[in-house]
Amino acid sequence: MSIPTIRLLFGGFCLLQLISVSCTSRQEPEKGRDADERAATAFFADDTARAATLSDTTTVSGSIGNFVKASKAATPAVVHIKTIYGTSGGYAAGFGQGYGTPGGRGPAAGSGSGVLITNNGYIATNNHVVENASQIEVVLPDNRQFQAKLIGRDPNTDLALLKIEADSLPSIRLGNSDNVQVGEWVVAVGYPFSLNTTVTAGIVSAKARSIGIINRPSQNGYAAPAGNTGIESFIQTDAAINPGNSGGALVNTDGELIGINSAIASQTGSYAGYAFAIPVNLARKILGDLRKYGTVKRGLLGVSYPSPAVEAQYLLQQGLQPGVVKGVYITGVLENSAAAAAGLQEGDIIQSIDGVQLNSSAEFSERVARHRPGDVVKLTYLRNNQRRSTSATLKGEEATAAARGNASLEKIYNKLGASFAPVPDAIKQQLNLQAGVLVREVRRGGFFDQVGIPSGTIIAFINGQAIDSPQDIDKALLSAQNGIIQVLAIAPDGSRVVFDFSLGT
Repeated sequence: MSIPTIRLLFGGFCLLQLISVSCTSRQEPEKGRDADERAATAFFADDTARAATLSDTTTVSGSIGNFVKASKAATPAVVHIKTIYGTSGGYAAGFGQGYGTPGGRGPAAGSGSGVLITNNGYIATNNHVVENASQIEVVLPDNRQFQAKLIGRDPNTDLALLKIEADSLPSIRLGNSDNVQVGEWVVAVGYPFSLNTTVTAGIVSAKARSIGIINRPSQNGYAAPAGNTGIESFIQTDAAINPGNSGGALVNTDGELIGINSAIASQTGSYAGYAFAIPVNLARKILGDLRKYGTVKRGLLGVSYPSPAVEAQYLLQQGLQPGVVKGVYITGVLENSAAAAAGLQEGDIIQSIDGVQLNSSAEFSERVARHRPGDVVKLTYLRNNQRRSTSATLKGEEATAAARGNASLEKIYNKLGASFAPVPDAIKQQLNLQAGVLVREVRRGGFFDQVGIPSGTIIAFINGQAIDSPQDIDKALLSAQNGIIQVLAIAPDGSRVVFDFSLGT
């Protein structure tokens, strides 16, 4: 059986390839603000409380097959993004040949989609659509063309914010991704294969889906950013989405934006039935930060938990039934963190955040990622089968990094349950390896034992960084203690495997 591939959608070629383990806002502008502020108020307003309040409602938008209304509402606000890259570095050098680059000569070009989220020219798209671009051009559905300014981007959610100088543009109406239900009809709008505005329809087939695509090393070994803290809680849909749809709109049948299309699962690089979108409630916070600060202000709780790929297996190792336990099992609490101050302990099971029931760690990480440092979150959790509640004041990345610096490598290695040694030169030559560290011993009960990683496995990359010594492992682990550790390894039988685990959020 062939193994499906998860791909980010970009132009006529793929940015990353992994073996998978009109419509103006409804809100009224505030008086006294200038035109730019008034235009942006509706989308960028802090909506955390509203999202939490609405998340338990059961209203499903629109009616079956009502795609004309959604298409008319959304298509004027979805734009074509064309990017240019230099001949060295950047997208073309790292990931192959683009448009107009026969033999790799000259600048490369790419193609993606974007969504007008305000009527004065703010555009949401994917980070991977514009990353390393030397020039960004936006083409509106009416064929007007603009040079875009990159306001900011966030690799950890694969979101970016652009700005064009124009007014009275058709912006999209904002929906509530917490209200989206599995089985609900949705419409995807974008520019696949550089075609003009294209609309496809399908249903939501899953929510809070983690697929291990953000910040992950590619199959051919190109590096992902160090210290991976990727947030993945995708809306999964079977609406036909193809390369070039990245950054486009996923809307409900009322024409409201509920997600930003980002990736597909495919064996060929084209649509094969599974596509993934970033929930708009998360996008709203991230894009609001990018507009206001130029970067993302992320509040951190300071707990670790099993990654989605091994969550069920980890619970079984603890003698817990995954189908019975509702919540997120805490495997560790960072000293001097928000979680520690709130009294959380290893072994607690967080069941809800701000009154919203949690069903997976992917959903949990997204809920936390909607907050800024200083925000207070209300948590309910189980300890020794007794239900408890607490409040935690989230800390910033700087404060959490200082706390991480006090955590010893010994504690991390105890969690891994493994020891390492250099790879003999003979094995490197046999496997044609330039780098690698050998897993010398696997101890019972540790993470490596729980996910079935045997001794003799060779660790080649951690979070995209080449590993050539045990000291390289030390550095990689310390630089990523508040995120997902993603490991590219070679099993003793020579097969390549990818696995990950979480050190917290």
